[in-house]
Amino acid sequence: MPDISWEEPYCAEGSACFRIGSDEDGNAYIAVAGAEDAYVTDSREALRALIRDIKSGKADHLL
Repeated sequence: MPDISWEEPYCAEGSACFRIGSDEDGNAYIAVAGAEDAYVTDSREALRALIRDIKSGKADHLL
């Protein structure tokens, strides 16, 4: 497992909390808070797009 530096959880009203992180190689990660060992990794831009959709309410059902 890579050494991931996790940010503080983001919790929307009525939604699951999630965390984003990165490693020293510049990879980005996202996981449901409390389950950081089961994460999704992709490019930073792809995860930014996912996070923008989650925050806007378009994709909260994905988590």
